[in-house]
Amino acid sequence: MPEPRSPMASFAESVLNVIDGPITWFRESIVEPNQQKQNWYHQRFRRVPTIDQCYTDDAVCRFEADQQFRRDRMVDNEIVNILRQRFEDCTLYEAPDHMVKCRPLFDQYEKATENWFIKYGDLGGYASAKTAYMKQKHRLIWERRHGPVGSGMKEEAAH
Repeated sequence: MPEPRSPMASFAESVLNVIDGPITWFRESIVEPNQQKQNWYHQRFRRVPTIDQCYTDDAVCRFEADQQFRRDRMVDNEIVNILRQRFEDCTLYEAPDHMVKCRPLFDQYEKATENWFIKYGDLGGYASAKTAYMKQKHRLIWERRHGPVGSGMKEEAAH
């Protein structure tokens, strides 16, 4: 640190050292060594029980499951948005050969969109974990009876 240019500056620096010194020492010697180094920059919530693990009369569990569902939906929305943006950037950069060079990105985006629609499609803006669970249940029953969704209905065998 450079020498102060005046007596007033040296007095101000000594007052600063008296006040800031213990704070700096505490942070550098106690706080920073005990902090966990994390590679993420967003808040991480613990996973809570899903709606199928909650009792029907457990309002707190159902609320937590709804909040987890909303967080998961926001994350899945962002994943689809990022994949779409990557494909659009690739299309702009690689034109006119973009359909050949960007095919892997397009396939990945299409698969993510399909998975998003399977889980969240047709639920509306006020969907809850229970409605998503019921949609999943109905889809699984349909697939058991008729095969994959979109393949048409099986004909009943005549006895």
